[in-house]
Amino acid sequence: MMSLQNHPDTIVAVSTPQGTGGIAVIRISGPDALRLARQYVNNVSDEPNKAVFGVFRDGTQMLDEVVATTFRAPHSYTGEDVVEISCHGSRYIQQALLELLIQGGGRYAAPGEFTQRAFLNGKLDLSQAEAVADLIESQSESAHRLAINQLRGGFSRKLKEIRDKFVELTSLMELELDFSDEDVEFADRTALRNIVDYLDSEVGMLVESFRKGNAIKNGVPVAIIGRPNVGKSTLLNVLLNEDRAIVSDKAGTTRDTVEDTVNLGGVMFRFIDTAGIRDSADEVETAGIARSYKAAQMAQVVLYLIDAAQDEEATAAELSALRSHVSLEGKTFILVRNKVDMNPAPVASGDVPMLDISAKQGIHIDQLRRMLVDSVGLLPDADTTLLTNVRHYEAMTHIIEALSHVREGLENHVPADLVVVDIRDALYHLGQITGQVTSDEVLGSIFGRFCIGK
Repeated sequence: MMSLQNHPDTIVAVSTPQGTGGIAVIRISGPDALRLARQYVNNVSDEPNKAVFGVFRDGTQMLDEVVATTFRAPHSYTGEDVVEISCHGSRYIQQALLELLIQGGGRYAAPGEFTQRAFLNGKLDLSQAEAVADLIESQSESAHRLAINQLRGGFSRKLKEIRDKFVELTSLMELELDFSDEDVEFADRTALRNIVDYLDSEVGMLVESFRKGNAIKNGVPVAIIGRPNVGKSTLLNVLLNEDRAIVSDKAGTTRDTVEDTVNLGGVMFRFIDTAGIRDSADEVETAGIARSYKAAQMAQVVLYLIDAAQDEEATAAELSALRSHVSLEGKTFILVRNKVDMNPAPVASGDVPMLDISAKQGIHIDQLRRMLVDSVGLLPDADTTLLTNVRHYEAMTHIIEALSHVREGLENHVPADLVVVDIRDALYHLGQITGQVTSDEVLGSIFGRFCIGK
């Protein structure tokens, strides 16, 4: 693990979004932060957490009136001395001040470097650092809640509980190793299996939570599929409250998937309008139909639209054909009978949930929205821990695999030293999540997706 001594330089960057605004914030972090700020701004305070009014000058030329706020190590975001200069939001002012600070000895920060320093200086573990990016990118109440919980250490506390149990397991197994010369199993293997059961349950629940957590973070994927001219594009436009997809009476208008997102009930949904499903000799349309099936396969929710004039036999045939191409296991499937304003007679749907709507007239659209929100389940509260990160999910699946080897070893009375190897493998993957075990390549990949100045 790197330390403060690996960062002798002082970094600078604009931490507010690009563009013109009322104010902009230039962040300076490093051992020379105060000296560098005082080189251009009068009245920069030595006192921590104190903001002072000053003037930013280039020699005798006044460039701007600013507010300089001092944060002293280790009680700052990065764990280093930090000065944040709030200036007016003119692009010219931002660039001029930034160039002078670099000329004075600062270095332009790399993407995510402030947060990377916070991690390296022990202010955040790696999962919390990743939560910073998730918080910045959150576009719904539910995604915001998950990011806040992770940033506040909710996920880290759960990982610590799991790690402590692994350490307990390791200690008991290594205690048995100390008595190996006497050919005695010092630890009760039933008790050891109970610990493995606990770990398997806790890690398993986190792995299972990934589907929901990832959907909340990136938008719940909803595929709108059905035959041509049943109103898929019209429904997409109604759900989005805008004319996103082309609507036409001509069959085969939609040749490719059309996607957009909307926030419903605090959850971000990613709607995917697809090409109409039918037998076609057109090569381009056939490719579009194949993408329709693929979108349905990848979706968490499938809305299958039928024309309200369609009879029960035709509907059953369509659903049978759909199931031959797409596995609906684990998905929310809703049969949507559209154009009921023209054909109000009900049609049986068997055991499939069905809703009558008119996308064109807006009939029962609010009910459909409620069904979509309900399909996600309860919104996460402030204490909910869900996996939202692919990197975390992959590490957890490796832990599940290691636990299965541990269980197998205990049941078959494998020597303790071999069982401990699998336990340490699980601890290694757990450490990859928190950053106790990491590499420059992993850090570069994680922090490289941050914006500059964060």
